Amino acid sequence: MDIQVENITKRFGYQKAVDNVSFQVKTGEILGFLGPNGAGKSTTMRAITCYLSPNEGDIKVGGYSIHEYPEKIKKIIGYLPESNPLYQDMPVIDHLKFIASLHGIEKSKIIPRIQEMVKTCGLEGEKHKKIRELSRGYKQRVGLAQALIHDPQVLVLDEPTSGLDPNQIIEIRELIREIGREKTVLLSSHILAEVEATCDRILIINKGKIVADGTSSDLRKKAQNKEILRVTIEEAEKNTIYKALQALPNTDLVDIISQSGNTFEVQSKPNMSLRKDVFKLCVDKGWILTELTPTETKLEDVFRELTMN
Repeated sequence: MDIQVENITKRFGYQKAVDNVSFQVKTGEILGFLGPNGAGKSTTMRAITCYLSPNEGDIKVGGYSIHEYPEKIKKIIGYLPESNPLYQDMPVIDHLKFIASLHGIEKSKIIPRIQEMVKTCGLEGEKHKKIRELSRGYKQRVGLAQALIHDPQVLVLDEPTSGLDPNQIIEIRELIREIGREKTVLLSSHILAEVEATCDRILIINKGKIVADGTSSDLRKKAQNKEILRVTIEEAEKNTIYKALQALPNTDLVDIISQSGNTFEVQSKPNMSLRKDVFKLCVDKGWILTELTPTETKLEDVFRELTMN
């Protein structure tokens, strides 16, 4: 089931949290929604799930407008907000039973559905515990089970791995990929590695506007008009090397990689090359160049470039 966001704007007072945003999520696609804090990710997701209404524009989920059919849309969307609202004093089974009844699932189907969610979300060993007794990772699993209990066609996840340890992140990531085979998934995160590993496509939002849209490979390629070199120079003082690299005519950015050694990441200006310039600099200065390695543009570099301004 497709999600179609059409020119939405949301204001809070004089501030535009979302500014004329448009994009589409196709059926069976996992879309990663990236952006720094305050960029407009959560506001957009709340608009899609009908928890707030945009001042301008429209959103259609499966062809239904949020302005005309909000109740119908809520029935076909599963939503896991960042806060993950759970009834802490309820056992997992009772909580899921309560949520299933709120969604209007037939009584005869509630228990089989809960059993399916317990298996799908890996809650078998925790299902009789009270939610407050669970680890953060298992609470996230309960949140996912809650979002999936009514078998929605669209899943909206806001920071689903926030606060989890590395093992828990991997487990939740694999679960989302499994779910994404059958459902349309919109996933918000500020963890770039998570989005790159989980999502089919990436959308980057900054200051309420979409600044990039494509696969991680597409986004890296767009930034590859800049040459990035890993440079290590010996027999010279770090600050002297830094200033000399920064002064090269084709240099755009110099970053110190190693605090203990003289290793730098040097980025060229668009459509320029630095390799010959760096080599000639070392020859002229009598410095020993021990490393000059081109590196692939990382998603982190693309994200930083698009959201720094």
